[in-house]
Amino acid sequence: YGTLEKVVEAMKAGADDFVPKPFDADHLRVVVTRSVERQRLRRENALLREDAGADVLPIIGGSSSVVEMMDVGKRAATSTASILLLGESGTGKEVLARAIHGWSPRRDMPFVGVNCTALHGHLLESELFGHEKGAFTGAEKLKRGRFEAARGGTLLLDEIGATQPDFQVKLLRVLQEGVFERVGGERPIEADVRIIAATNRDLEKAIDDGSFLGDLYYRLNVVAIQVPPLRDRRDDIPELARFFIRKHAHQVNRDVLDLTQPAIDALVSHDWPGNIRELENAGQRAVVLGQG
Repeated sequence: YGTLEKVVEAMKAGADDFVPKPFDADHLRVVVTRSVERQRLRRENALLREDAGADVLPIIGGSSSVVEMMDVGKRAATSTASILLLGESGTGKEVLARAIHGWSPRRDMPFVGVNCTALHGHLLESELFGHEKGAFTGAEKLKRGRFEAARGGTLLLDEIGATQPDFQVKLLRVLQEGVFERVGGERPIEADVRIIAATNRDLEKAIDDGSFLGDLYYRLNVVAIQVPPLRDRRDDIPELARFFIRKHAHQVNRDVLDLTQPAIDALVSHDWPGNIRELENAGQRAVVLGQG
């Protein structure tokens, strides 16, 4: 039963609206729908601000390994199956993950990524699942995690092989039951996300030495896609190099027309241990330091 004091108290607590008794069901439905839509827009705006500087690249190349990789990715994208991307560091696993999201029915919902190597223990749990106010020292307010931010869309767990076994057990439960709780919370929250995991580690070897949970591996490895190293797709190197050179030349307002044939030969003959990331770095350096 509404009073001005209760309305003010509710709004200060974060309420989107206030429905006094007796209420009309149709009005309540409109209020709830409007509130859910506002929450969705807030979540998407936050993600857009976070990704504003992200380097979203197209998949470039027509080598047989890339064509096969894209074919598997497009077929897997139409399902809700978990996808495991395997490949060396710098091969473009996140680029492929974003492409799979774009090919999927979830393309209009958020794509959210988290690098599992950057966070450990409670920090990683809090980042993914969120936490309740007072859940631990420093948790001064409720925080919604990446699972909630990605609701309806795709969640990329990059470098999943770097996670600790206790976290893996909790992630396995989410994949099995489709729900999670915030750190310090008890209310189950639906995990309506498509999971893409990526790693540069040999997870089967990690299972053998006890550092990775076998059951989690099989849950994630419904569809495995191998992302080839750059040395195995040398025919794509000239096109990739030109792309990076044009990109960085545009950023620094330099007029770079093309690569010479000796430059192309040198690029193609290099083994690129850092893969595409190393190639982009080389292109950027050439644009910045090149004379003529």
